Formats: sequence, C-alpha cells, structure tokens
Amino acid sequence: MLLAIESSCDETAAAVLSPPSSLLASHIASQVEKHRPYGGVVPELASRNHLILLNPIISQTLKSADIRIDEIQAFSATSGPGLSSSLLMGNTAAKALALASNKPFISVNHIEGHLCSPFMQMEIKPHIALIVSGGHTLLIKVNEFNNYKTLGSTLDDAAGEAFDKVGKMLGLPYPGGPEVEKLAKRGDPERFNFPRSMINRDNSTFSFSGLKTSVLYALNKIQNPDKQILADLCASFQIAVVEILVHKATEAALKENLNTIALSGGVACNNSLRQALRIRCQKYGLELIAVDPKYSTDNAAMIARAAAERFIRKKFSLLSEDVNPNLRI
Repeated sequence: MLLAIESSCDETAAAVLSPPSSLLASHIASQVEKHRPYGGVVPELASRNHLILLNPIISQTLKSADIRIDEIQAFSATSGPGLSSSLLMGNTAAKALALASNKPFISVNHIEGHLCSPFMQMEIKPHIALIVSGGHTLLIKVNEFNNYKTLGSTLDDAAGEAFDKVGKMLGLPYPGGPEVEKLAKRGDPERFNFPRSMINRDNSTFSFSGLKTSVLYALNKIQNPDKQILADLCASFQIAVVEILVHKATEAALKENLNTIALSGGVACNNSLRQALRIRCQKYGLELIAVDPKYSTDNAAMIARAAAERFIRKKFSLLSEDVNPNLRI
C-alpha cells in the first residue's frame, strides 16, 4: 500500500494505491474559492491552507481505503515542479510519516504523475505523451517508465495558461479556462481567424503568446461586445489552440513511429480537444488513451501511480532530498 500526497499548487490531495495500479481511495480539497477573489493563486495563501487541510485529507483518504496508517508500506509526495512553499507542505508531511514509521519515501515529479495518469488501470506502454496544463505543454516520447525523451515544449505560455489569461481579459470568472470552454459551445469558431502559431514548422515546439495577443487586439477593436461576440471569441480561440495541439501530437507520433498517443493534464478535460484528437487519431490509425477527467487536474492518484512504478523497482528517495520548483522530467 502506498500513500501519496500532492500539493504542488492550490490543490491538497491524498491517495492510497496498491501497486501497480489498484487505486483504493483518492480525495482532493480544492482551494479555488479562496483564490478566486484575487484572480489567481496566491502562494502564501495556498501553503497556509495546505497546512490546515493536509491532516483531514489524509485521514479521509485512509478511511475511504479502509486501512490504517501502519498498513502503509511507502509514502510519496510531489517534489516539483510547482510553487516552492506549497511543495514543501506535502513533501515534508510525507517525509515525516515515512520517518516516523521507518518506511520508504518516494519523491515524484509532478509531470511524471501527469504522464502516468492515463494509465491508472493499465500497464504503461510506448507512446507519445501530450501533457497540457496551466503550467506545461509538453510532447514526450515514452519508451517505457522512466525512459523519456522530451520532443518539445512551449516557448512562452502553456496552453492552459493561455486559456486562463484569455478568460481573464474577457472578464470571465477565475479560473478562466473552463469558462472559455463553456462560452465556446455557443460561439462560432470561424468568426475570428486567429493565428495557429508554429503549426507548420517541422518540430514539436509550441507558442501561444501570439494567439493570446491576437484575441486582445480583436477585443480592443470591438465596442461593448455582447455575449454572442464573447462566445465567438472563445470558440475561435479554442479551435486555434486545439488545432495546434492535435496537429503537433499526431505529427510527433507518426514521425517517431509510435501508434499510441496519451493525453493528460488539466486541459485534457476540454471536450473539444478530446474529440478533435480522437478524430485525428482514427484518421491515421492511432490509438488514443485520454486520462479520465477526474484524474486530469492536480490529484494524488497520479502521484501514487508514478510512485508505484518506483516502488516496484525499489527506487526510493532520500529524506534529505529537497523540493525543486523548476524540476524537469
């Protein structure tokens, strides 16, 4: 039995998993309402709330799994990337539990957690990982667990970050990404012809800053936009992001001669992205493994899944290891 803790940003989460992939319980305490008045995550506020929420969320998770703390055989936590003060809360808690019980501690890369999340109920196999979240947009060639090659990342904003920033400039509630998707359902995706940055370049690099700026320019030309225009802006922006992501992911799979694409990260909740990627994969005879939406945003189940692979291989971490807010995969 593994107990995993995730606290890289503003979600306090815990999970219990029996290796390699039998999830017994997973719970998340969201702080979104506490940060909404500020229009974004306040690091000091996030870490303070992690301190308050960690014990209750761990107790709730153990109760749901119907096991005692002394039955846990290893403790794991996210070590980065993320907010330093938030990472310290969960990481220190897991280390303290490991030290007190004389059990192994397993440090987990948050990005690797996302990478493992589509495989919660199955063995990890060679694939192209498309990880799309508020902090990361990555294409990674996965040969097997812990054997990765990063093919490309974003030069500026991550896709999820661009969604949130566009939502903010349109006056939508925080977090803006889900609100943009909601409005886009009623909009015309052809109303505004926004650029598909770097889509035709022969590489796996992304850029969304120019697209975000194009939305701002379009908005500034409109006097008092009504709800339909806002919906059209959202739909046109969203389709541009989706086309870039889908094109880059499928081209990477074909170029690397892999027949599977795994989609993960918070933006993997976006139905337009899931549908477009599924259609493109069918066209080229590729298999799509999309993360279950409940494991797409920050959660401890994905951290436990990655920790389980390390537990099986007896790849334990030192208690002296520090968190790294800029950790790379």
